[in-house]
Amino acid sequence: MKKLIALTLSSIVFLFSCSNSDDSKTTAEPNLVIKLKFDKNQVRLNNFGQPSEIGEGNAAQTPVVNFMSAHYIELAPSATTFLGEGEIVYKGEETNAGGSKAIDFSKAILGQDGEVFLTVPLSEVAAGNYSWVRVSVSYQNGTIKFLSNGNELTGTMASFIGYNNYITSFDINGNTVAVNGNKLQGYWAFETLGFVIDGQAPEGAVTVPNPLFESSPIPQGSCVLTGQFANGLSITGNETKDITIDLSFSIKDSFEWNEVNADGKFEPAAGETLTDMGLRGLIPYVTYQ
Repeated sequence: MKKLIALTLSSIVFLFSCSNSDDSKTTAEPNLVIKLKFDKNQVRLNNFGQPSEIGEGNAAQTPVVNFMSAHYIELAPSATTFLGEGEIVYKGEETNAGGSKAIDFSKAILGQDGEVFLTVPLSEVAAGNYSWVRVSVSYQNGTIKFLSNGNELTGTMASFIGYNNYITSFDINGNTVAVNGNKLQGYWAFETLGFVIDGQAPEGAVTVPNPLFESSPIPQGSCVLTGQFANGLSITGNETKDITIDLSFSIKDSFEWNEVNADGKFEPAAGETLTDMGLRGLIPYVTYQ
């Protein structure tokens, strides 16, 4: 019996050792990890990627961004790489349910500040040297301040800034808004104290910074921000560890409106209207693990 017990224990130890040995040979596949960052201090840019001041007769504030969604992410080797000719690492779902082709909001990935938005195996990304990244932002949800009857309150702004958006419904601070149709870039909803209003910003009201507007333009009505890697991004195809890209978006004074009362306070009841809701720049940062 003692010999049997000893033999059994030896077998268990042997199997356990083999198991550990096999596990040590197993390595996780390296990934391209993409994170989101919303920076209130990052330089505020215009459509041409140049530093921008607040428009005359307007005022602006920096919102607290709660969520954001991107529909498209592309790595571009050079400043002359046209949109769509780089390495497309992500493209969200689209649908014709609303008539014309549109982003399917029900399938959108919603990301928060500092969170991992996307993980892609590096084996699925073409090896090469990349200088630029393009990101099509489709949705953002943020908290803003406004003035009502002399009282400063907060509300939640949801804005759809993709080229075209098919929306069945969406949640804004616990309130469900039913749409069941397509909405072009600039559709928004505002919630405060349980009440929701919505509207459509004028065409061209969304700023989309693109420093490559001369060599690599983007289509009118899209929201494809372009940002440059400070030291480039190199993917060899032989990586054994993750590569992380932090997509840092400028939200500095990104919520802009036309002033009626020149006090720097957003006051919808006084007839002040939203003039811009676009993110104000993109800087990608690379970390090699």
